[in-house]
Amino acid sequence: MKYIYFFLPFLLVSCKTVTNTSKTTSEDKTEIAKPITISYKVNSEEVTSFLKELSSDEMEGRETGEAGMVKAADFLIDFLKANQIKPYFKTYQDTLSTFKMPAYNVVGFIEGTDPVLKKEFIILSAHYDHIGINKNTPNEDKINNGANDDASGVTAVAQMVKYFSQTKSNKRSVLVVFFAGEEKGLLGSKHLSEKLHQQNFNLYTQLNVEMIGIPMKRDFLAYLTGFELSNMAKKINEYSGKNTVGFLPKAGEFQLFKRSDNFPFFKEFNVPCQSISTFDFENFDYYHHVKDEFQLMDTTHMTNLIQEFLSVITLMTNSAKKEIKMNAK
Repeated sequence: MKYIYFFLPFLLVSCKTVTNTSKTTSEDKTEIAKPITISYKVNSEEVTSFLKELSSDEMEGRETGEAGMVKAADFLIDFLKANQIKPYFKTYQDTLSTFKMPAYNVVGFIEGTDPVLKKEFIILSAHYDHIGINKNTPNEDKINNGANDDASGVTAVAQMVKYFSQTKSNKRSVLVVFFAGEEKGLLGSKHLSEKLHQQNFNLYTQLNVEMIGIPMKRDFLAYLTGFELSNMAKKINEYSGKNTVGFLPKAGEFQLFKRSDNFPFFKEFNVPCQSISTFDFENFDYYHHVKDEFQLMDTTHMTNLIQEFLSVITLMTNSAKKEIKMNAK
């Protein structure tokens, strides 16, 4: 997650849970969607091994422009190739024009199965970069592994697109994006959103995944940034048949909607582009810290979250009409 150091003195402030309600407007008269049963099972061992590899010391903290980022990108490209996920551009590498050092997003593509709906895209995304190595510190551990931020989100997206690759259950097309440059100021998402907008990319919605490695002690599984801007939360909960996402006051207070890779796409396309997260300022003490390591992650929780979202992303890609909409101002 993009730097929020100046908020850290407030991390111990408790968060009041707000009931997840959403008013129906004249712009949102779609029928209530019925949840579907997904027989596909997310493999918890694969979740664990993927997260462990991506957040290992060998990746050197995955800082954009450094060797560790290249190693992480190669790992992600190998994953896409192994799952027969094609590159969207000529290669998987989308080179950033806004960064002096070698830096690139990793972008894959799963074509939709419906001849009409496949012209519309859903973006599933997470950032794979982190903040690298503490070079000027006497501490023995110098590597910021970024297991929660955001190897956890990348792991979730990887398993989601693996599901689509194996089941061919997406009528709309899916763009899978692993962003670089998030920690440098959302450089990867700014670059790609502008590029796609210039190419008249037909974006329906974006679901970005940010820091989901630790569960929350709340009556919902994750929170959605920019909760009030669209009906995405309402539709997610309809699609899952559960209270899957809710409203976290701290997310608004700290403007998290503007601090992850959903925001540049929202600005360019003016469609619902939002992030899910379980980092609630109470459950994780090692934001941008060398102790953000694999050993602290709850991979059972992560597996359950990914599994619950399979019905959500399936119905997102398969609805006959665009059901997720911006709320009227």
